[in-house]
Amino acid sequence: VQLQASGGGLVQAGDSLRLSCAASRRTFSNNAVAWFRQAPGKEREFVAAISWNGGNPQYADSVQGRFTISRDNAANTVYLQMNSLKPEDTAVYYCASGIRSYYSRADLRYWGQGTLVTVSS
Repeated sequence: VQLQASGGGLVQAGDSLRLSCAASRRTFSNNAVAWFRQAPGKEREFVAAISWNGGNPQYADSVQGRFTISRDNAANTVYLQMNSLKPEDTAVYYCASGIRSYYSRADLRYWGQGTLVTVSS
């Protein structure tokens, strides 16, 4: 499975962005998908995850209430709607697909190339 993340850009604090993660194969729709991010000089961290059917969304505490993960299996795409962006959200955002229907970090197998989000103050 190849994943293509897109939608990043330069925005101001308080703005919104929607990231997309498009997959190359239909089997993507059977598996959980997650978003991670990596800021300069920091380790990659979990942001959000969603199960194969769009249920069980999970969020990092730092984005809870501001970010929403969703998916359109007919389009083989997962989205991350990011609202009320803060400078500390600045990072390269990666999507990853698991091999099971429900999210587990240990089951992630495929990673996209990342899309840069920069939030200015």
